Amino acid sequence: MRSFGLVPSHASKGLTRRALLGAGTAGALGLTLGDFLTLSASARDGRSPARAVIMLWLWGGPSHLDTFDMKPNAPIEYRGPFEPIATAVPGIRICELFPGLARRAGRLALLRAVHHESNDHGVAGTIALTGSISGAVGLGGAENSKALRPSTGAIVGRLHRGDPGSLPPYVILGSPLHQGLKRAVGEGGGSLGGMYDPFRLDYEPGVGLKLPDATLPDGVSASRLRARWDLLHRLGGDDAGTAGNTNGPIERMNRQYELAHALIASRQSLTALDVGREPASVRESYGPHRFGQCCLIARRLVEAGIPFVQVNWSTHVEGPEDGGDGGWDMHDRYFEVMQDRHGWMLDRALSGLLDDLHDRGLLETTLVVAVGEFGRTPKINDRAGRDHWNTCYSALLAGGGIRGGQVIGSSDGRGEQPVDRPVTPADLGATMLARLGIGTTDLTGIGLTPSGEVINELF
Repeated sequence: MRSFGLVPSHASKGLTRRALLGAGTAGALGLTLGDFLTLSASARDGRSPARAVIMLWLWGGPSHLDTFDMKPNAPIEYRGPFEPIATAVPGIRICELFPGLARRAGRLALLRAVHHESNDHGVAGTIALTGSISGAVGLGGAENSKALRPSTGAIVGRLHRGDPGSLPPYVILGSPLHQGLKRAVGEGGGSLGGMYDPFRLDYEPGVGLKLPDATLPDGVSASRLRARWDLLHRLGGDDAGTAGNTNGPIERMNRQYELAHALIASRQSLTALDVGREPASVRESYGPHRFGQCCLIARRLVEAGIPFVQVNWSTHVEGPEDGGDGGWDMHDRYFEVMQDRHGWMLDRALSGLLDDLHDRGLLETTLVVAVGEFGRTPKINDRAGRDHWNTCYSALLAGGGIRGGQVIGSSDGRGEQPVDRPVTPADLGATMLARLGIGTTDLTGIGLTPSGEVINELF
């Protein structure tokens, strides 16, 4: 049986399920995260160059031309209204909307020639999260009939299996990804099974941290949960419901019960998990918005020993004007939204995260990756927006032993095609795994064919 708590037991000797903070009733499972997650932990072994990855998932696809690969000499219908600004590194210029990142350019590496084969959000999301188009589902339905490959985070979770009572090693801050009403695939365990799907948390300003994965099904009270728990293990023992099936509804229900049982069984107060216990100056440095506070929680999780944390910018690709929740898919009103919302929010949150990790001595051992599923059309459309563009886009990396202050790869004069050192999402995934000490032998040992090449110029 695998059960889950809030901090990996390898983070500190003596931490057990009794260290969990939980609710007294089923209705009290909207939780917040706080000082309890300030313990540090060692990496899976002493050989890993890094011990954690924080992936900032910019769902919807930010434009490379208005972030990290500006084209000031291109025609006006390409370059847009924003100006490039100098950074702390001579020769590197980025968009004026990111003054904080410009000051921290010495810690950053930019990939300016990322590319892959699809401009559909769902398919591109699968490619970007798993390194493969296998199993992808587009807006119009299935695109590829092959078995879905596990996400990079799920691979890390499989190879960093926590002890009983520990939080799973793969955590996503955010709800499952969607384009429109269709759920995207690629965040989960894929061919490894549902046991390696992410453990989901989320944060709502004014409410705090929420644990949807530990919320009980409708109509199940705390007492009914205990009765079902006892019956389950009287009938089937510790492996009830999971033998031979790690991806079915019974296994997923058992996982949900285990999470809820672990939380409800705790008698301690929830107040120690309040992110509000962070110093006000630290909270403010990330920004008051959901994404910023999720980046703060990601730092706390990494500090607690979680090896892979993904922070989703949004659940939907669309902005609120189109029925979404603020994604980067801006086919119109693009420049207005970038200036009023997306630009400063990303600049503040990512700058705050890098400073906080650095100040706590965690940046060298934590690889930070900010990327979306693709970029946006270099040529501006007739609605003052940019459409989907998968043939060339950018990613930002920092920490984890990378050599900052550099740009790898380049695009042509209009940002349409790679010119030098193109890389793929599979290469980026291989690089993240390699920094955590995961290589070919580890992957073949769990039945996976290695894909992509490590981007060695980063280090």
